[in-house]
Amino acid sequence: MVIGGDVNGGVGDTWPENHQLAAEVPKKRTGRKVFRETRHPVYRGVRSRKGDKWVCELRDPHTATRVWLGTHPTPEMAARAHDVAALAFRGKSACLNFADSAWRLPRPASTVAEDVRRAAAEAAEMFRPAVEEAARLQSEVAEGLCPPSASYGVEGELEVVDLPRLLSEMAEGLLLSPPPSYVESCNAEERDWWLWNN
Repeated sequence: MVIGGDVNGGVGDTWPENHQLAAEVPKKRTGRKVFRETRHPVYRGVRSRKGDKWVCELRDPHTATRVWLGTHPTPEMAARAHDVAALAFRGKSACLNFADSAWRLPRPASTVAEDVRRAAAEAAEMFRPAVEEAARLQSEVAEGLCPPSASYGVEGELEVVDLPRLLSEMAEGLLLSPPPSYVESCNAEERDWWLWNN
């Protein structure tokens, strides 16, 4: 996989100035009037599915077939997958969802659908939210795919700290009188003289 270059290995089309952004080009109106609109209002190539899932597919301009790019938990991940495929199929004439996609996302080894799909999945995973990652780790622990020691969570940190004991020690510390300070041992007149003369 190439990151930031074109499919042929060059780096000539890596800067966002060479690409159109989806925000600059208005989306076409849908012809569907009876059904609920499923397309994302901002991102190109992204539509919603039941259960707050977002899917992405793109037509290959050479064969006019649809290339399925997967189902993603967030519309941003699906939009990144779309950008990878758009760059692979259309190059400099691609209309991107994000300005940094041209240099930030991995490129497929070729324009074969499987290579494009693999690069799109890799790009989408780069932008998985941390909350999603934590939920995925918890589900793996619940299913027994990884040992509980490999997961990091608040419960494990609280067990190490022993929170109830820590809170009681902090409360006791507030009840103690403060130790005498160096300033109190000096004369007030000496302290003022030192403050204003130095």
